[in-house]
Order: sequence, then C-alpha cells, then structure tokens
Amino acid sequence: MTKTDYTFCEAVAYTDLAAQYGTPLYVYSQEKITQAVTHYQQAFATLQPLICYAVKANSNLSLLRYFARLGCGFDIVSGGELARVLAAGGQAAKTIFSGVGKSVAEIEFALNSGIYCFNVESLPELARINDIASRMHKIAPVSLRINPDVDANTHPYISTGLKNNKFGIAYADALTAYQQAAASPHLHIVGIDCHIGSQLTDLSPLIEALERLLLLVDQLAASGITLSHIDLGGGIGIVYHDEPVPDLAAYARAVISRLQGRAIRLVLEPGRSLVGNAGVLLTTVEYVKPAQTKNFVIVDAAMNDLMRPALYDAYHHISNITDPAGETFLADIVGPVCESGDFLAKERMIAAQSGDLLAIHSAGAYASSMASNYNSRGRAAEVWVNGNQHHLIRRRESWSELLSNEQSCLC
Repeated sequence: MTKTDYTFCEAVAYTDLAAQYGTPLYVYSQEKITQAVTHYQQAFATLQPLICYAVKANSNLSLLRYFARLGCGFDIVSGGELARVLAAGGQAAKTIFSGVGKSVAEIEFALNSGIYCFNVESLPELARINDIASRMHKIAPVSLRINPDVDANTHPYISTGLKNNKFGIAYADALTAYQQAAASPHLHIVGIDCHIGSQLTDLSPLIEALERLLLLVDQLAASGITLSHIDLGGGIGIVYHDEPVPDLAAYARAVISRLQGRAIRLVLEPGRSLVGNAGVLLTTVEYVKPAQTKNFVIVDAAMNDLMRPALYDAYHHISNITDPAGETFLADIVGPVCESGDFLAKERMIAAQSGDLLAIHSAGAYASSMASNYNSRGRAAEVWVNGNQHHLIRRRESWSELLSNEQSCLC
C-alpha cells in the first residue's frame, strides 16, 4: 500500500474531509465499490448471475442507489431494509428476503412490494407465508435456505452453515420441506439457497456446499420439483490484515464448471466483499495516556462507531494520516465509551499524539450499519468520494435528534 493510499481517498485528502465534516467520519470510495462489483460481474460473466448486494453490510441510501445503478439486486433481512431499497430506487423484483424471523407485517409488505422471492428458513415460516399469501389472494415466490452442514472455518459468531446454527432448514429435512411447499396452494417454488458463513478466505467450503445443493436439485427434479435458480449466498472475505486474498476467479471457474449444462440461474449475495475495503473511518486523537502497564491512545471514535473489534476481536489496520512517519510506540487504541470493551485495536504499534488524524481501514462493511447511540453518542457522518468530488451522504446526528423520539413522562 502506498503513502497516497494512506492519506487520500481517490483524489481527496483525508485531512481535507476531516476538516470539512469533522470526526468520527466514514468515508467511502466509489471507485473501489465499482471495482469490486466489476470483479464479480467479470468472474461469473458466462452465467450472467443476479448479484444481490447484502444490505446489512452497509445500508446507506446513496450506496444502495449506486448498486442499483450498477444493475445489482438486493438481499435484505428486514422490512426496514426493504424500505431502504425501495427509497433508493432499487427494484423489488430483484430483491430477496432472507432472515430467520420474518414478521407478519414484513411478509405482507414484501408481498405487496412484489419481491423476487423469500429465502425461507423454517417450516413454520413456510406455513406463515402460505397463510398470509392466501389471505392476501397472492402467490408467494419462495426459495428454501438449506443448511448444508458445511464448516466455513470462520469466526463462530459469523458461521451459519453448521447444523447447530439457527439458520436454514436442515439438509436431512430438505426434501420434506420442498414437498410441503409444493403442496401449499399459495406458494410458488423458485429456487434453493444456502449461506454458510461470512469472511471466508478459503472458498473451498463454498464449493462443497454447492455440490451438496446440486445433489438436492437432482433429487427434487426426480420428484417433479424443478427449480429456476440456485443461490450460493455471500460470505467471501476481504483482507483486513494478513489473511490470504480470496481467489474469486478460481471460485467462479469451479461454480461455472458445476453449473455448466444446467438450466438454472445463479444468484449471489455478496456484501462485505463489495464495500468492506471501500470504506475508512477517520478519527481524531483526543489524548495519549501512559499508564502503569500500557499506553492508551484515546480517540473520538468508539465501539458504537465500529463494533467489530469488541464483538469479534476483529483486526482493522490503523494508520496515522497527520504524521505517517512519526515515532511509533505500543498502545491500545480506545474510544471514550465507558466500557473496558471499547477498543479499536490492542497492542498496536502506532505513532500518535493529541490532535492527530487516524484512519481505521476496511470500515465500509459492518461499521455504520452496526452503529448505535450508546452513551448517547450521535452517529457519525458519512461521505461519498468520486475522484476529486465528495458529498455528504449522512449528516452527523445532533444531540437534539437523539432526543427527538422520546417523551417525558411524569411517572
């Protein structure tokens, strides 16, 4: 990574963005998002897949609008995410509704919006969708999410494809579930789906899951149930630190070879791999605090701005924008939230003094979308960069906005 990569987002200096918009500040690169989407489109070009961006990774309306412009569909897990997709100009007909706990109101909203399909995760959900569709005089398109019991070899909190995970229908129960769906008069079976986990850098488990799904596809065809698509989910990782670079081209070749000659459409649901490395979180050093056993660099960003380190003990590279060649020392980089778990990095060599601007890299995914108001902290502003242009795409939350939805009660 060059010095320019550390101090600029495309043609705009991070110091200029921090001076204009303040910190903490999320900054996103249009160029990097475009490159990531193009990488998928080119790798899988012969299959012409439907690429459904996983909204949970980053749900800012400007990002969603840009993905729609690039021809993407969307993978959602809540009614709120569907509302965001529609507000951003995304097509309901290219939107897949995943998630284990879809409410009655969410299912009704999705049916009225005309989504592409529901990824159904349990037999009770299947029955609920059929009942709601019957009451609404509609036919609900469904794809069943099958849990292939494949170990993704990732963090246990983001592993979703083992039989002890809450996601999907057990592989052993798949045929029974499809037979129930086929017998339901207000359901239309369109596909099969799996998602085995997130932040995968070894992609071989994805191929193993595909092979298991194809066995089911053939068994279903033999029983008279024909599927129009196969959805391999997302989960392809990015490089945060020293992980191996996932070989998307090799993965695509393996998928293409196994789907060749089959009249079935490919659907993919990437999230992190489209936005993760396109985003940076800028933060200002408030204090450098030497303590008895270690040093602390206290910054104005916190666990409510970037939850991943506290939640997963995740690593994010952190660089000093103000003084990139400064003298380094060992420190924990922490925020002002009143929790010992409020850290952004531990035991990190860093050059820092009060007033320095730091960049926390690979913060495009699961940063702003997981942000909270803990300690009554306003959520940070977000900025979109395109070449030498930059645009505020989310205002910094004010103290008055934090209070706006609450009412005093004389209890």
